[in-house]
Amino acid sequence: MQVQLWVRTHREVKIPKKPQGAATPQLLRRVNAQAVLAAIRSTEVATGTELMAGTGLTRASVIAVCEDLIRRGWIRELDAPRTDAPAAGNPQKGRPARRFELRARAGVVLGIDIGAATTTAAVADLRGTVLGRASGSFRAADIPAAERIGVVDRACREALEAAGEVPGKVLAVGAGIAAPVDRGGNVLAAQHFWSLFDVGLRSALQDLHGWTVLLENDANLAALGERWRGSGAGVDDLVVLLAGERLGAGVLESGRLLHGRGGGAGEMGFLDMVEGVGSSDGIASLARQWQAAGGGPADGGEASARRVFEDAAAGDAAALAILVRLSERMARVIAAIASLINPEQVVIGGAVADSAGALVPGITAALPRFTATPPRVTVSPLGDTIVTVGAVRHALDFVEANALELELAD
Repeated sequence: MQVQLWVRTHREVKIPKKPQGAATPQLLRRVNAQAVLAAIRSTEVATGTELMAGTGLTRASVIAVCEDLIRRGWIRELDAPRTDAPAAGNPQKGRPARRFELRARAGVVLGIDIGAATTTAAVADLRGTVLGRASGSFRAADIPAAERIGVVDRACREALEAAGEVPGKVLAVGAGIAAPVDRGGNVLAAQHFWSLFDVGLRSALQDLHGWTVLLENDANLAALGERWRGSGAGVDDLVVLLAGERLGAGVLESGRLLHGRGGGAGEMGFLDMVEGVGSSDGIASLARQWQAAGGGPADGGEASARRVFEDAAAGDAAALAILVRLSERMARVIAAIASLINPEQVVIGGAVADSAGALVPGITAALPRFTATPPRVTVSPLGDTIVTVGAVRHALDFVEANALELELAD
């Protein structure tokens, strides 16, 4: 009953639009709270002095924000030992530094990766530590919207159960789909495949649980995740290529996601017109196609990307030739991106990332032939969790930006 009451309250929260123009006291409070929460989240315990250095705020502002966040339940103040020993003959005690800690389990966020065949949900605390995961499968790509929502909802509930949390503790949900999404969270359903993801997920989960759902393109979330906890950590001009069956790119320019008018920034359909590329097929798809066209693996097994990389590692000449072709192809793809966007770094991510490291030397060597602005090329260490990591980051950004308007459950 208590959870139901909280859900009703949470549904009534109205997140105000950020004012345009001159800063208001309310906006300053929000911005300061966001900065302090982000600084405290990044460390186990923070003193007032450390928060001043991390946020640029005055001591008075830091203490005022911390006391407000304590009242609201976001952080706690810890007992502190004396920091200054009294001088000889002076009985006056040293003044202890005030120490603050995030209440990491005061609420949780959900990060969801929704593909054509499967969905995965991850529950994370307010530091971004994953507490539980669950996955589900769709029986077909074109199932009814209600069935797709049901699979996603079940994965979310199972992930919460694995984390030992309840739906009422969820403060925000980041959800990535394999379709363009505009800045307002609307799906660009201009192609049939994209339209399969336009199922009303935001309103459905709002109605079921009172959750705020932040819908985003999966490659965009991959870029957020890679910049947060991957090989692109801290890089402001970054492109992440999800390169499994089909190519899709998430683009960060000066630290901000590019969407375009309808959310189509980063879509790879233009590769149909690029010489030496000709399609947006990804590494896994091409490796399988080319191995099958060559008669399959030497032992007569089924063609697959995994077998290509395994056989190449064992020195198989046919598989090594496929890696050379893949390196050349990906160099052309990355060069096209580099010529248009000029990123500092391009990261190959997704399920193929564990194997794609074998392609990086060939890609790097070929890039100067195709572009005057070759980026650094790496593979993601996040594997197939890259989208859920970014979805968690997206949800945490929302929570930190709106902490003064969100109500904690406990």
